[in-house]
Amino acid sequence: MIKNEIKSLRWISFVSKRFASVDRKGRAAVTSFLATLGICVGVMTLIVVISVMNGFQMSFIDSILEISSFHARVQNLNQESENDFLKFCDKNPQVLCVTPFYEAQALMAGEKNGTSSVIIRAVPQNIYQNDDGFQKEIQIIEGDFDLGENEQSKYFGNNTIVLGYSLANHLGVSVGDCVNLLMLSGSSDVELFSEDRVFIVSGIFSCGYQEINSGYAFLSINKATDYFGKESKKSYGLKFAHYDREMKIINQIQKEFPDCKAESWRNYNRSFFSALKVEKNMLMFLVALIFIVVAVNIYNGMRRVVFERKNEIAVLSALGARKWGIKAVFIFKGFLSGFFGAITGMIFGIFIAHNSDVVFTVISKIMFFFQYFLTAITEPENLMYIQENSTYRIYAEIPARIFPKEVAVITLFGIISPLAASWAASKNVLKMTVSEVLRYE
Repeated sequence: MIKNEIKSLRWISFVSKRFASVDRKGRAAVTSFLATLGICVGVMTLIVVISVMNGFQMSFIDSILEISSFHARVQNLNQESENDFLKFCDKNPQVLCVTPFYEAQALMAGEKNGTSSVIIRAVPQNIYQNDDGFQKEIQIIEGDFDLGENEQSKYFGNNTIVLGYSLANHLGVSVGDCVNLLMLSGSSDVELFSEDRVFIVSGIFSCGYQEINSGYAFLSINKATDYFGKESKKSYGLKFAHYDREMKIINQIQKEFPDCKAESWRNYNRSFFSALKVEKNMLMFLVALIFIVVAVNIYNGMRRVVFERKNEIAVLSALGARKWGIKAVFIFKGFLSGFFGAITGMIFGIFIAHNSDVVFTVISKIMFFFQYFLTAITEPENLMYIQENSTYRIYAEIPARIFPKEVAVITLFGIISPLAASWAASKNVLKMTVSEVLRYE
């Protein structure tokens, strides 16, 4: 049985190669080449576009997960279960770090009377050293991440605060200046309005998400009781080895500590994450239309090939070839077009995505050259105003992120689309009887 199947595959491959060899310069060969080229360009374009989109979106998502929402948050732990919870996290290899924090909303004022609403987060002094993800996303552009708790700090013992750079610009402050928390949401034992909550700016940070840059500030967790109130609730931010597998650990936590409240990062900024997902899906759908156009062209080209080969098909049928075997010859040809096109497109797509910064820089140079050349011919007096497009520089700074699953799906779709088109076109094989074809010849 297996030997017969192998012989059938050899026969299908042999006939397909013979069909290709006798028409290397005809319309069928051109159609096959264009189909392969179309699949190659489609796969390459889709991989590059999706990779750049992943890099653009993941810069937001990473900042939110590592700075704002964590991978999971745990609240409502009493003093008795708090130590047990920390021991549970230490024993779990999937939990990378646990960060206690307090959070409140405030109205902050700078020395130049600029005001802005902010989220104040009280965190441990060592968070910048112990949390690798936090350290990676928080880029200190001025000063240090100094919360005034380190004896080696020049602000030791003082009320210090670290601001996002957009927030600092809006308030008109820099390192060494003072800010005041005019209004602070805390427990009932804290005054809502006060002019005595003065903090020294010890550092200014930047991250990949503008909302954090313009609306977040960090201070020491030891100051939380004094400024947030004794009744303020402590939360724990957890980081896992795999942020997308957080529900398993959350379920374990809720099982071990039924009174606590554990929430996934998916519950925070849900609308924002949903918008990013819709944007990515729509972009993939629009670019995937390339495959539909190529599949239609393959279908029409394959139908023409079937009609042009009706004599050969009739001879093969007269010699004993089965109908499904003759169909398989054309399906195999479509498979080869899709396979070589998809694999070539995948290779080029991954290469371009890995070197997207170089590609965008080269495109910027080329566009600048043509713009400069045309302006020199038509309006030479305006040459001083010609500059490179800064948009390409921004694109070049976005690190493309390649996800193997997405690459595999795109490549597989590039193979399946011409295969399906060839299968649909092969239905026209032997619609006329063998005697009719040979009689007209």
